[in-house]
Amino acid sequence: MQIEPFDVEIWMNEWETKCEWNLAETCVKSLTIAELLALAGKDETCLSELMTLKMTYGAIEGSDRLRAAIATLYAHQEVENVIVTHGAIGANMLVHKTLVETGDRVISVVPTYQQHYSIPASIGADVHHLQLREENGFLPDLEELRALALPGTRLIAINNPNNPTGSLMNEAVLQDIVEIARPIGAWILCDEVYRGTNQVGSGMTVSIADIYEKGISTASVSKAFSLAGLRLGWIAAAQELIEKVSRHRDYDTISIGIIDDHFATMALENKQSVLERSQSITRNNLGVLEAWVDAQPRISWVKPRSGTTALLKYDLPMNSHDFCISLLEETGVMFTPGSALGMEGYIRIGYANTPSILKEGLARTSQFLSQQ
Repeated sequence: MQIEPFDVEIWMNEWETKCEWNLAETCVKSLTIAELLALAGKDETCLSELMTLKMTYGAIEGSDRLRAAIATLYAHQEVENVIVTHGAIGANMLVHKTLVETGDRVISVVPTYQQHYSIPASIGADVHHLQLREENGFLPDLEELRALALPGTRLIAINNPNNPTGSLMNEAVLQDIVEIARPIGAWILCDEVYRGTNQVGSGMTVSIADIYEKGISTASVSKAFSLAGLRLGWIAAAQELIEKVSRHRDYDTISIGIIDDHFATMALENKQSVLERSQSITRNNLGVLEAWVDAQPRISWVKPRSGTTALLKYDLPMNSHDFCISLLEETGVMFTPGSALGMEGYIRIGYANTPSILKEGLARTSQFLSQQ
């Protein structure tokens, strides 16, 4: 199978362990095991529970306790509607492999995580891009979607909250997309890996799986739950889809790690405490970033409403790759070039890291900009 290089992952793999100030990180500041235990109201004595865990494959679909905890993130999903995967990246791969065949019509918003258009293209699907534009607040143009959503469309792939823009589709917009998809029988895959990080209210927005019978939610504990090291995600959808996914999953997953299952369950059973921590970080850090953007004559943006990332438009006579390389070499600060996301003229910042890292990275970037 031929597939396009995964540009953003290639960039991250090359630089994230070499930079000094990482403003490309997309996870909320990662938790230590000690911090997770504290948020769950436990101490290190509970680690003795690990001593009795047998290192078997464990429950193939994910433990019932874990899947029950995942189901509580949704309004209308039960244990039977959930299957556990190797991160959201595994969840997305499984959905595309399960649903898409050669010649199928697929619509994907862009920019988004590259899986959602490159995987179906590699299968031989007829992939159409729905471009998100700054003038629309990086929200989908529904008239453009209606024009693309011809009879026979197999899948519409969206991302809410959106990476890299931080835009957020509310329930009304999602319902409009459902009303476009339903008459043509299209599935909607919504990558919801940043769900829980809204800048106002409870932090949660409605899930596509709860409002559409052919809606598929993918997510993980990596971003909003600050546990990327567990490599644990899931799919929530109609049981019909879960059963089909399971056939493909048997060939490339078997099960997720039993220790991953243990700690992910702990986090999700204490989701309120974990998400309150994440929301405190993202909301405070976005305030820092907003003040910085306001003070930069060469930077503009559409302020994010959710997620952990923002697209910054810069006014400099260089492409985004050269911008990011120069910034790295001169200051040690890492951003992600817009070219890796199909958005030349922009850079992506991840603003949910340690506050001191964000502040120092922005200060160094200010100095860099002033010298250009």
